[in-house]
Amino acid sequence: MNVINLDHISFNPLLPEVREAMIDAINNKDLHNPSSQHKAGEKSAEMLAQARQNVADLINAADPKEVVFTSGGTESVNHAVKGAAMANREKGNHIIATNIEHNSVIRSLKRLSAQGFKVTSLSVDESGRVDPAAVADAITDQTILISVMHSNNETGTIQPIAEIGAIARENKVLFHCDAVDSVGVVPVDVQALNADLLSFASNPFYGPTGAGGLYIRRGTRIFPLLDGGVQEHNKRAGTENLIGIIGMGKAAQLAAAHMEERRAHLADLKKYLVEQLPQYVDEYIINTNPDHSLPNLLNISLKYIEGESVMLMLDEENLAVSTKSACATGSLRASHVLLSLGLSHSDAQGTLVIAWGIDNSKDDLQKLLSTLSGVVSTLRSMSPLYQK
Repeated sequence: MNVINLDHISFNPLLPEVREAMIDAINNKDLHNPSSQHKAGEKSAEMLAQARQNVADLINAADPKEVVFTSGGTESVNHAVKGAAMANREKGNHIIATNIEHNSVIRSLKRLSAQGFKVTSLSVDESGRVDPAAVADAITDQTILISVMHSNNETGTIQPIAEIGAIARENKVLFHCDAVDSVGVVPVDVQALNADLLSFASNPFYGPTGAGGLYIRRGTRIFPLLDGGVQEHNKRAGTENLIGIIGMGKAAQLAAAHMEERRAHLADLKKYLVEQLPQYVDEYIINTNPDHSLPNLLNISLKYIEGESVMLMLDEENLAVSTKSACATGSLRASHVLLSLGLSHSDAQGTLVIAWGIDNSKDDLQKLLSTLSGVVSTLRSMSPLYQK
């Protein structure tokens, strides 16, 4: 089965160099627990340190010790939001976020709300961006945390993070940025973004799933989610996933080295898709901000039909796309992100998320477009909403 993967926002394949680094580590008979004090442990600790340095370099962390390895983006977000809130509770109980955040943020905030924290969820404009002035206006003397995602995992829209981070710093409020879908895809500099906490994962830049990281700026007060040993500089207990971290470190090194050429390739594919789309389908809405968005994702709403039906019919032709965040798959509700942009429920239900990677080509997109044209025509011919 030769599937064309245009659902890279959900899963990216391992790069050959990353797979090789992980296999070498698995075959290394001297690989040991990096916390052990003997020679084998010290050698493993050196490998862990090199991976940490590679990741720190990717996000421009001042000190590699500011990088805490986790099991992935969801854990990183939970640690940042819950850990920062609980550690700073004596200062206040107010948290600011937006209404298009990932479910890991939304559900963490719901958990905190049940414990007495107050949450302000800010609206975005029709292009999917929050106004930094609205963030500033929402700050009170009880505000202890602002959490805004770098790029949205459904629309790809990038937020004005540096401005929001500067506002948070000026007001002495901790700032967390969920950058899971951005790190390794576009430049993410924790210094330029004024981030105190930044969550990310390995898979978006072609590392292994099950490996992620949380940047914690030195001096930031945060409680650990896991209690136990003193691993990860006493921030995250438990023996590190060394094989996964080695793969993540290699992927980070490659992402930093090839960032610009990858980004140019992805942006060229996006330009091609946007330009060619009107020749194959009509009556659609582009929900991705044209000026501020990831180069590897396009979110479109096809009028009068359901996105899930389109997705299933494309799947029959070995074309993998999605209709919403993989974390929301299985829900019959329209995407909260698209509703926040002002779309109607019917238009939101007609959405496709197309996400390509460095392994995709214009031929892949051409196959998608030609197949999509027939699928849309078929479904609209059966739709009671559609009138020629």
